[in-house]
Formats: sequence, structure tokens, C-alpha cells
Amino acid sequence: MENAPRRARLQAMSKSFQGESAMTRLASRGGIAASIILIALGIGAAVIGVAGRDTVRSDLAREQIVGTPDSTIPGQKVNTGGEARAFADVMRKHTLEATGGQTYAQMGRFLDESGNPTSDEKAAATDPKSGKPVENPLRNMWVTETALTTALNTAYFAESVSTFVIAFGGAMLLIGIGFLILTVRLLKPEPATARAARTGATVVAAG
Repeated sequence: MENAPRRARLQAMSKSFQGESAMTRLASRGGIAASIILIALGIGAAVIGVAGRDTVRSDLAREQIVGTPDSTIPGQKVNTGGEARAFADVMRKHTLEATGGQTYAQMGRFLDESGNPTSDEKAAATDPKSGKPVENPLRNMWVTETALTTALNTAYFAESVSTFVIAFGGAMLLIGIGFLILTVRLLKPEPATARAARTGATVVAAG
């Protein structure tokens, strides 16, 4: 009769160990699944980032843009986001030189008889063919420059985003691999000596 309580405690501890083992297996499987997802996301992000960067560079190269002598990329073909931004900067510089440092909003809409800018439609010269006021061509040049520099700066931004996505994908990949290694280590069977020592300690405690 004295062994009955001891037997009951041993049975309860055995069930506890079994429960812990089941929870460990469940957690390990969940860890493997999470690791695989992280690795897949990392690879996917890196691939998308590389594809996006290559698209930006191929589209830029197709335009056959070459850096001007006074730019930071003289004589160099523009085929990267950084080069596109540099060319956009020099385009703005040239446009400001042509307009005397004035932006689109600062320039007069029309030209008068002397060829000077004016926003007064009545003072503007009249086009003999259309009969309409002569528009200031520098404003049209500014519109064209703005469209082109916006496209170039967009290319720079797109390449920057692609580079970030590549870095993010690499980080996700490394995290997934590290998490998988830790999870696999948890799945290794417990050494017989450690298991025997733990069982012996349990029996002593139960006694």
C-alpha cells in the first residue's frame, strides 16, 4: 500500500514528460514551417528586387543618355539610378541658366514686341498666323525639363527601392536559415546519459 502513492507520482511525472515531448515536437514543427516561410520570402524578395533593378537599368540604357561635360558623369552612359539623378541635376542647372534663374511660376506667360517676358496678355505680341498672344517658349522648355527630370528621379527612386528590397530579402533569408538551424537542434534526440540522469533524479524525487 505504501508503494501506491509513489506509483501514482511516477505515472503523473511520466505523463508530464510525454506532454512536454509532444509540445516540443509541435513547437519544432512550427519552427521549421516558420523558417521555410522566412527563407521563401527572403528569396522571393531578393529575386523581385534584382529584377526591378535590372528593369530600371535596362530602361535607362535604352534611352542612350550620355552625361554632359559639365556634369558629374561626363561622357558616361546613364544606365543606373545614381547616374539618372546626376543627369537630372545638370538638366535643371541648364534650364535655370536659360531662364535667368527663374522657375516656371516666375516667368511671364507671353512675350511682348521686344521679346521680353510679360504676363499681361494685352501687352503681348500677337502671332500673325494664329492671331493669339505669343507664348513664352522658355515656359514650354521648363515643362519639358520637369517631365524629363521627374522620370529620371523616379528611376533613381525605383532603383533605391529595389536595392532596399534586395537587402531586406537577404536579411529575411539569413534569419530564416538561423531560425531553421536552431529548430533542428531542438529536434535532436536527448542523449541517453542525460535522459537516464533525468529519470534517476525523478525517481529519487518521487521516493
